Formats: sequence, structure tokens, C-alpha cells
Amino acid sequence: MLEEYRTVAVVGLSRNPSKDSYRVAKYLKDQGYDIIPINPFADEIMGEKCYGSLLELPGNLQKAVEIVDVFRPSEDVPPIVEEAIRLRERNGAPHVIWMQLDIVNEEAAERARDAGFKVVMNKCILVEHKRLMR
Repeated sequence: MLEEYRTVAVVGLSRNPSKDSYRVAKYLKDQGYDIIPINPFADEIMGEKCYGSLLELPGNLQKAVEIVDVFRPSEDVPPIVEEAIRLRERNGAPHVIWMQLDIVNEEAAERARDAGFKVVMNKCILVEHKRLMR
């Protein structure tokens, strides 16, 4: 997945460089991934325009998102998955729901799989990328 897909919407990306979401997104950006910040409380993060939700992305970005990387509490995942499903129905993408370390929602994962998504739960995309690159 991390070799095939290169555009990542980071839901819950923080403006704070000391937060995991920021460090992970910066790492991905430094590795050549396109990062789309999803944060309703920021206008821009890492020089990239922020959007309040996946559904607020302009059409070209809705079509471009391949991985939805979730940095939100487990109980907040279902509506994010529903938004991703709506994008997929409209545009054929995204393809992956990635719930970061300590984020687990089996119900949302099952809903995403039923909609055709690949699902990763409770894993850090940075750690997995580094492992892959070894």
C-alpha cells in the first residue's frame, strides 16, 4: 500500500510540531508523499492548505486522495469512514483507511472493508514505512 499509494489525507493533523500527527505527516512529506491536511481549526499546516473534512476537499483533491490516515480518537472514526465511503462512491478513491497506533474501531473497519477499502488499524504509518524501506 505504501509503495502503491502516494497521496495521504491526514485527518486530525495538528499544527503543533511536537504532536505525533505532525511528525508523521512531515516524515511522509519528506519521503515524497503528497499530504492533504484535514483540520477544521487550521488554515494551513506545513505549507499545505487545510480542509475541515474529507467532504470539503475540492473535486481534484477528492479524486487524488488514496490513503485516509486517521489521527482521531477511536470513537470519532465512524463518521470519517462514512465520508471516505462517500468520496469513493463519487470518485473511485480513496483506497485505504489507516487508523494510527492505539486507534481501533472494529465497526468502522468492517464498514470500510464492506465498502471495498483496505484497512489498517493500530499501526503507525511512519513505523511501517521505515520497516518497509529497510
